[in-house]
Amino acid sequence: MPRLTRSLTGLAAAAALATPALADCPIKVGVLHSLSGTMAISETTLKDTMLLLIDQQNAAGGLLGCEIEPVVVDPASDWPLFAEKARELLTVHEVDVIFGNWTSVSRKSVLPVIEELNGLLFYPVQYEGEESSKNVFYTGAAPNQQAIPATDYFLEELEVEKFALLGTDYVYPRTTNNILEAYLQDKGIAPDDIFVNYTPFGHSDWSKIVADVVALGADGKKVGVISTINGDANVGFYKELAAAGVSADDIPVVAFSVGEEELSGLDTSNLVGHLAAWNYFQSADTEINAGWVEAWKAKMGEDRVTNDPMEAHYIGFNMWVNAATAAGTTDVDAVRTAMYGQKFPNLTGGTAVMLPNHHLAKPVLIGEILEDGQFDIISQTEEVPGDAWTDFLPESAVLTSDWKDLGCGMYNTATETCVQIKSNY
Repeated sequence: MPRLTRSLTGLAAAAALATPALADCPIKVGVLHSLSGTMAISETTLKDTMLLLIDQQNAAGGLLGCEIEPVVVDPASDWPLFAEKARELLTVHEVDVIFGNWTSVSRKSVLPVIEELNGLLFYPVQYEGEESSKNVFYTGAAPNQQAIPATDYFLEELEVEKFALLGTDYVYPRTTNNILEAYLQDKGIAPDDIFVNYTPFGHSDWSKIVADVVALGADGKKVGVISTINGDANVGFYKELAAAGVSADDIPVVAFSVGEEELSGLDTSNLVGHLAAWNYFQSADTEINAGWVEAWKAKMGEDRVTNDPMEAHYIGFNMWVNAATAAGTTDVDAVRTAMYGQKFPNLTGGTAVMLPNHHLAKPVLIGEILEDGQFDIISQTEEVPGDAWTDFLPESAVLTSDWKDLGCGMYNTATETCVQIKSNY
């Protein structure tokens, strides 16, 4: 069963910092990230991020008069195990909130569990959209905050005429590429000029696929790669590009799942000029980011880098703390209500805002890979509101999400009705 509701009000909340806690302590935070398997290359850093954030909050006095206790589990890049571990966090450890997941298939696995048990998940990674659960706050990018702006950059700035959409074979790349295919054709790109390919997690033999991409430009048209390849398969992909002598000038690649952490394990000398689209880069030149990077390196070591999903956890965790403080409780329903309109500074400048559709408004950045594995930020927008339902698929264009006023994550604006959907992934 969910934990007992903790509630502090009025003067009691202020007094809790100096007197014994009146709440059920400690407050438990579930950390649901793969520490082994193919996704450990990306997710271990997010576990470390949560531990740092919890240490910082405890040093600042904890929450509601309580110390925060992390409960770390390892779903081991095994999608059904994510659901089991989520259930364990909620029913055995009785956590108040969960921060976790990377891949959409793992999130889809967890979704029925947290909805059944009324848990709360903060999901920090870019994803395909086409979902809105009252039990999830999506702090990573929706397609209109990453995939669409990156495609526009290819079309407008690099004048790409043919597109290779390369992805790992699961829901995020497939749905994102469905959106991008429709978007590109709407922009006048012929279907024959769009090459789509999917590979399994951990795929290592990229020679034929890279050869196919090179062949796509045999007619002299400019080719660009949009990559939704996830996990350690990226290592083999970029190595094969270099082996084939493909430079960013020849065939630029923009990646949605390659950041500083993934590049730290690669020889980047042949990757200079390739791109990534995120909402944060470690190289962001702001005072608040300098402080975050300094704290991270002091805790984890000089060789450890920061990245975009870390910032999403940074924003989400601090918003959750502020919402629980405002509500005077960690009760899921009360915290959810207090989350709407929460604001917290982005590490790149500006302010993230939590919207009624459980997505953030935040800026879109495009960076060029440098030899040191960092990114030169070449494009940055103002805050873009995350869209749960894309405008570029007909069945989704009529849908909106508003949990604050409409109490609905899938509201059909044409019929003015709420579509009730059950998770059965």
